[in-house]
Amino acid sequence: MNTLPKGMEQQELVMKEDTELLAKLKQDPEVLKLAASIDVKNQVELLEFGREPANEISAFTGKVLSSVQANSMEESSVLLNQLGKVMDKFDRKDFVEKKGLINKVFNRGNKIIEKLFNKYQTMGTEIDKIYVEITKYESEMKKSTTTLEELYDQNFRYFMELEKYIAAGDVRIQELKAEEPVMRLKAETGDQMAMMQLTSLQNAIELLEQRVYDLEMAKQVSYQAAPQIRMLQRGNTKLIGKINSAFVTTIPIFKTGLINAIAAKRQNLVAQSMNELDRRTNEMLLKNANDISRQSVDIARMSGQPSIRIETIEQTWETIMQGMNDTREIEQENRRMREEGRIRIEELQKRYEDTQRKAQ
Repeated sequence: MNTLPKGMEQQELVMKEDTELLAKLKQDPEVLKLAASIDVKNQVELLEFGREPANEISAFTGKVLSSVQANSMEESSVLLNQLGKVMDKFDRKDFVEKKGLINKVFNRGNKIIEKLFNKYQTMGTEIDKIYVEITKYESEMKKSTTTLEELYDQNFRYFMELEKYIAAGDVRIQELKAEEPVMRLKAETGDQMAMMQLTSLQNAIELLEQRVYDLEMAKQVSYQAAPQIRMLQRGNTKLIGKINSAFVTTIPIFKTGLINAIAAKRQNLVAQSMNELDRRTNEMLLKNANDISRQSVDIARMSGQPSIRIETIEQTWETIMQGMNDTREIEQENRRMREEGRIRIEELQKRYEDTQRKAQ
């Protein structure tokens, strides 16, 4: 079973083994037919040989650049900053029983408790809004990854098409070079017509060699674009995984735990308040009333146990905060890779365009 080099796909391996691929294509009937169709007497046709796939690869690099530039990486940083500010409001001490709190509730009413509940209800609403935006961003990143996959396949098709034209050009050049010695012998005898034909033949060889060189440059742009596209995809994939594990999955769990903890705390405080009232009243009651009071304390204690522990909420909070830090690091790395990829592709594009201008 053949194994590919680490980090290299089948398409990239085909592109890398260029010499072997070119030799096979020179035997391909389609390539031979294309070579036979080259009219060496038509200089315009020689100059435009392979123009269509070359122009396509030029336009293709523009698509890759557009895909890189259109990525809303900066927007995710804003979302993370917003989420960070909201998560900073969480304080596990709010859910730990404070000494003397029951007396405060009993004597001063529910103002302190209502303030606490309002704080976390507001926090939950803010989390909901950010959660919606995070899921939208995750969806955009998935679309971007799919688009890059399509561009990768398209790039490989352009590469193979260019290889066919290069192979056809090489075949035709070799045929013309084989005719050159015979034509030169005739020209050396003083045959004026042979001299003119020799000059035309040499011009045709030179033009076709220049055109094949131009196509080789376009092919190099295509070859070097392939790993760049995969690098951008891998960055997207890492970011999608981190967003999904740290935010899309964890935020609902955190919010549900927060709601349950608030409800449990309210029930517990109400039960303890009733217990405090019972304790004060039962001081004036008989022994049997004291027995009934103990039973109500047990019931209140059982009903006051939260279904989700504060440790669970704290753990999900830490997961989200860690996810934010990891995501920022990935974003910085992706931004650096995207900028390097963009600069590299622009350099290749400019080199190709300069080559075309020199050829003209």
